[in-house]
Amino acid sequence: MAQPPYDPYGGYGSDPYGQQYQQQPPVQHHYYGGGPPVVPRNNGMAVASMVLGIIGVVTCGGVVFSVGAIIFGHVAQGQIRRSGEGGGGMATAGLILGYIFAVIGLLYWIVIVGIYGAAIWSINNDPSTSTY
Repeated sequence: MAQPPYDPYGGYGSDPYGQQYQQQPPVQHHYYGGGPPVVPRNNGMAVASMVLGIIGVVTCGGVVFSVGAIIFGHVAQGQIRRSGEGGGGMATAGLILGYIFAVIGLLYWIVIVGIYGAAIWSINNDPSTSTY
């Protein structure tokens, strides 16, 4: 008669360390309360700074708008630091646009005044147009 094959686990019939094929109980996550996250409001001065900076771009260096963007941007950054409001990026964008286009606008007016000043000076100092 043939003997059954050798059982390494001592004849108990199952592997005590084998995988268990039981279905795990369903996991239910219950999230109560809370609601949607609270997003801080944007600072109004920051919005004004960015809008004035964009208007300065559209008007190709409108110095008045650019100076307004600079002033509102600095005030907004101070308020945002104190109160924790949102809009820091808008204030920074308004400041950058304001500074860039204020410089461009001032250079434009310096060149225009220089050209007209040189033209008027040359007309006044031309010996062929003198009335002597």
